[in-house]
Amino acid sequence: MKVLFCSSEVFPFAKTGGLADVCGTLPPEIAQCGAEVKVIMPLYREVRKKTKNLEEIDETVSRAMLSDDVEILFVRNDDYYDRAGLYGDENGDFPDNLMRFQFFNRQVLKTLKMLDWQADIIHCHDWHAALIPVYLKTKHKDDKFFRDTKTVLTIHNLAFQGLFPKDQYPLLGLPDDLYSEEGFQYYDQINLLKAGIIYSDEVTTVSPQYATEIQTEEYGCGLDGVIQKYRKGVVGILNGLDYHYWNPAKDPFIAKHYDRDSVISGKAETKAVLQREMGLPVDIDRPVFGYVGRLSHQKGMDLVVDALSALQGDDVQVVIQGLGTQQYQDELSELRNEMPDRLGICFSYNERLAHTIYAGSDWFLMPSNFEPCGLAQMISMHYGTPPIVYRTGGLADTVESFQLDEANGNGLVFQEYTTDALLQAVRLAEEIFRDKRQYFSLVANAMHTLFPWRESAMKYFELYRCLRLESQEV
Repeated sequence: MKVLFCSSEVFPFAKTGGLADVCGTLPPEIAQCGAEVKVIMPLYREVRKKTKNLEEIDETVSRAMLSDDVEILFVRNDDYYDRAGLYGDENGDFPDNLMRFQFFNRQVLKTLKMLDWQADIIHCHDWHAALIPVYLKTKHKDDKFFRDTKTVLTIHNLAFQGLFPKDQYPLLGLPDDLYSEEGFQYYDQINLLKAGIIYSDEVTTVSPQYATEIQTEEYGCGLDGVIQKYRKGVVGILNGLDYHYWNPAKDPFIAKHYDRDSVISGKAETKAVLQREMGLPVDIDRPVFGYVGRLSHQKGMDLVVDALSALQGDDVQVVIQGLGTQQYQDELSELRNEMPDRLGICFSYNERLAHTIYAGSDWFLMPSNFEPCGLAQMISMHYGTPPIVYRTGGLADTVESFQLDEANGNGLVFQEYTTDALLQAVRLAEEIFRDKRQYFSLVANAMHTLFPWRESAMKYFELYRCLRLESQEV
């Protein structure tokens, strides 16, 4: 079976978020299941700078190795991709993003024909690759080369849909009648993800709970009706975690390595480093609550800010690392001035500090109001830092609330998206932390909770196999 992954970003070549992690880690695991796998992405300036042994196939395509058995192809167009950013710059999104990614989608199909590599499955990721299923079923519907090719579209975050002004529709090179309610039309705009959902052979997303949620008005981001009308269902396959990279026993960024047997001493030493680095008093007995992520409403920062105001009388410390809206940065800065011994903030992303927060905190805050999958809670658990989460999306699929004296659960889960519910969870965390027997039982549970990519890969492989059988039966 031949499988092609199409993504706008792939780690370690170019990354702005979790999409790159998935598309850098999952393909080699799919290959281990027995498939022949290639990956394709744009040849950004960033890729050229950091990629050695980049081999030019022709003026439009280059290649390198993602892993020992997975080749990665790069679509070249210097006018579109030789820029400082992937999608935009300090002025916002690039105004020609529709042209940039329609070119990428078209070139993917041209590259397959040029290489004479007939993919059984083209696995498209997010709106940036959502035109491929459309082109296959319109412009290439009579092309024998793609007769048996099936498409899978994975939605990593339904909120990002690829919306563009309707007057740009002719740039897609598609019939006028596809700009309709049964195609690209979304109110008065073009919606690339909507069209991909309609035209792909299978739609997946990155956790079972999120697959259910996006079919509801609350989480459907305006596309719940489209999903209900055109899909029999959405397959939810949980993302995994790269345990070679995220490993406290070998992590080069933390002060002391540790595993399940040495977690108490390892975390204590790293906690002291974290407290000093964030300008907080070193106090091993005071619980530290850590946060790494965007400072945004989606990530629950509104709850965090309100909860911090109420926690000024509690004997806790909170460390926050992330960039976000100016409003949240201003509110957090004001709170830091009010509680300098209890709140440490870094308004930038630093890899070493992020690892130190995962390892040195006693609890990890992740109160997202929606979360398609989430990796931070998986990381924090592996580092022995139980997460505190709102029950949504992938958080609901990965975190089980700890029950006092029952020795089960790997974190704390609150059921209502309110400041009071978060505060109750934080104060329960304080209580558990004071009872070291309970707390380290929870830490052990968290560290024993694993989400290997191999399990996810096997589910995707079975999905591919079923689609391939469908094409052979036609």
